[in-house]
Amino acid sequence: MSSFPTASQDQSNSPLMQQLSVARTVLLQAVDLLDNYLTSDEQLSVSSKYLPGSTIGKHLRHARDHFVLLTACMLQPPPYDLSYDTRIRNTPMETSRSSAKEALLETIKQLDEVVPGADMKAPITLHAVTPHMQEFQSTFGRELWFASLHCVHHWSMVND
Repeated sequence: MSSFPTASQDQSNSPLMQQLSVARTVLLQAVDLLDNYLTSDEQLSVSSKYLPGSTIGKHLRHARDHFVLLTACMLQPPPYDLSYDTRIRNTPMETSRSSAKEALLETIKQLDEVVPGADMKAPITLHAVTPHMQEFQSTFGRELWFASLHCVHHWSMVND
């Protein structure tokens, strides 16, 4: 029996698959919040006393949007263009635990379908309004990392 890892073991330990694991983990943390900590849909839309206008539902939707936009970008033919500023607000996931869970699980499914076949070094042109229009060069791997980090940032605000 060989002590060398199989192709599937190699892939599961690749930086890209490690990034996928992190993305899945942070999104599943939101599912856990919905399943085990929130007891009513109303909790998703209560305004924060520390961040006016902020709600748990808005944080969940906003953080998830980054993964959705990134996977949608990668499903297009190159060159890859990405803008995190093109988001839809006031979605059902902001006010319904079941809609939020469904949206988060669908996002994990999208990641599972897109990430394994993606090139971590695939170039992406990121367009951002800061409030001035900016254009940055990035990669798929960097943006996947950013989307996960962005979730951690928003999950910390959900705690307040």
